[in-house]
Amino acid sequence: MTAPDPKADLLRYLQDARDALLWKLDGLSEYDVRRPLTPTGTNLLGLVKHAAGVELGYFGDTFGRPFFAEDPPSWWYTQDAEPNADMWATPDESREDIAGLYRRAWEHADGTIGELPLDATGHVPWWPEERRETTLHHILVRVIADTSRHAGHADIVRELIDGAVGLTQAKDSMPPGDRAMWEAHRHRLEAAAREADKAAPTQA
Repeated sequence: MTAPDPKADLLRYLQDARDALLWKLDGLSEYDVRRPLTPTGTNLLGLVKHAAGVELGYFGDTFGRPFFAEDPPSWWYTQDAEPNADMWATPDESREDIAGLYRRAWEHADGTIGELPLDATGHVPWWPEERRETTLHHILVRVIADTSRHAGHADIVRELIDGAVGLTQAKDSMPPGDRAMWEAHRHRLEAAAREADKAAPTQA
């Protein structure tokens, strides 16, 4: 048994979440990668755009390694941008540009992770002054949690679009079953929910 490598373990889980999130764009039209599927506007390309910004901020600026040393792209969100500007793509922001930026964000982040020890100190500029100081270990855990959460959002959004499910193209992590089986399963859950609701005490 080889000696444990905590940094390698963390990076593997981060990369798994990255791959899962980006894969959800594959095979969809421009409309489908952009259209909002929840009342708050959750959409696939916006999730990727947001994840790129998270990595560039936390693994770049926090540790004195800004990705945009001078001029960010004109479409990049800033402190002066409108609310939620990082959560959707305008018509002139291409899928290729956003996905490409996300991949470059990985490379930049992996450089930070590779160069620094887990206990390296950084400062998050957008956090309150009294708690800006943090460590690479904390940021890695935070970004893994954030990326995994958004990969889960993407799972649901993609399923609503065309029924496609699964963790990655190579490993879907789904129980075996055809469309008829899943439809029967869904009907069973619907019936169980209605039965439980009918039996529940009336709310005052």
